[in-house]
Amino acid sequence: MTAESMDKLVALCKRRGFIFQSNEIYGGLQGLYDYGPLGVELKNNLKRSWWNSMVYERDDIEGIDSSILTNPLVLKHSGHEETFSDPLVDCKSCKSRIRADHIKENKCPECGSEDLTDPRPFNLMFKTNVGPVEDGSSFAYLRPETAQQIFTNFKNVLDSTPHHLPFGIAQTGKAFRNEITPRNFIFRVREFEQMELEFFVKPGEDEKWHKVWTDLRMDWWEKQGIDKKNLELLEVPKDELAHYSKATVDIMYKYPHGLEELEGIANRTDFDLGSHSRGQSDLGLTAKVDKNTDSNAKLAVQDPDTKDWIVPYVIEPSAGVERGFLAILNEAFKVEELEGGKERTVLSLKPHLSPIKAAVIPLKRNNEDLVQKAKELKNTLQSKGLGRVLLENSGNIGKSYRRHDEIGTPMCITIDFESLEDGTATIRDRDTMEQKRLDISSISEYFKEIIDN
Repeated sequence: MTAESMDKLVALCKRRGFIFQSNEIYGGLQGLYDYGPLGVELKNNLKRSWWNSMVYERDDIEGIDSSILTNPLVLKHSGHEETFSDPLVDCKSCKSRIRADHIKENKCPECGSEDLTDPRPFNLMFKTNVGPVEDGSSFAYLRPETAQQIFTNFKNVLDSTPHHLPFGIAQTGKAFRNEITPRNFIFRVREFEQMELEFFVKPGEDEKWHKVWTDLRMDWWEKQGIDKKNLELLEVPKDELAHYSKATVDIMYKYPHGLEELEGIANRTDFDLGSHSRGQSDLGLTAKVDKNTDSNAKLAVQDPDTKDWIVPYVIEPSAGVERGFLAILNEAFKVEELEGGKERTVLSLKPHLSPIKAAVIPLKRNNEDLVQKAKELKNTLQSKGLGRVLLENSGNIGKSYRRHDEIGTPMCITIDFESLEDGTATIRDRDTMEQKRLDISSISEYFKEIIDN
């Protein structure tokens, strides 16, 4: 898509209730967005699809939901306190603040001035006071990723479930990073949601599983409606790897603003479980340990054959919900030319992701018989538990069709006077605009088939 179509997409998101600038009535707050009536449905559907594929469709993965406030010791031992910062440079001329590695030829990229400050460290983690007295001695971080709470709960999950290696722990939830320059709509923001899996494997089997999960994640994004030609795999260079990573493969997507990361699949080795374990020397680990702040857990498993203790390696597929949301909207957004020089905007979303699964429309809004029949069908379809079904009682069929094309509703069902006579209704397909009549008694099964597929 072009930058122009990105502008149209942003406009659509506000006009139709997908995404709003947070605190907009007070001028907004950079890097923060609110999800409206349709946006929250699409977002929840995306997370639900991920959860289904990770937890419900597998027998070797469990889910958790952990706290956002994080003990500073967790992020000390994970390496975040030491590494989660960027050197910043201020431009004295235009007052811009820029990451030092974005400075070329000692010139401000905004105005070209060479009047720059020396680089200064900038902490990317949000800190908050805990307790009644704000004296700086009792604080917590808002988690910068959901992964660490999975690692600290490793033993709890292992002790309460019947799993052996390999197995995984999945989590979706909020994370927070004090981004220096939030940009590109919802692509880079300060408050976001992650969909993360930590998959624990035996050392020596990590490279095999890294390849397995890379392939699985590519297939999953295609099933969400993303064309494979818009996806690329990037092996992150060794000198650009995160402090915990042995190897990382990024799934890159062609966003309107360029090729950017959609999801990363990292081989985190035994870094995290080792860093949070007591008795590292006994486990043959080299993690730096402060005996005064060491954890009281041994995050290891015993090999059933050799009886040796093993610290599992971890393969981590980690995706941002907002980045997935943006990629899916971008992929589905179309403007089609119709006869007579007219246009229609269509979101060709996969039905399982569509915010509204079906709209039931009475031909005349003031006709009690038509409205009652439409309500009955709406309630029947809603009871199937496949998502939201809407009664669209606007009285204008053409405008209703266009609106639901624009928000991605897979089908519109019109109840007309013929429906009262012979018990049939008109089904209109979003993508083809084709219409057919079905017995109302058979619409439930047709609806279930469309959404399930």
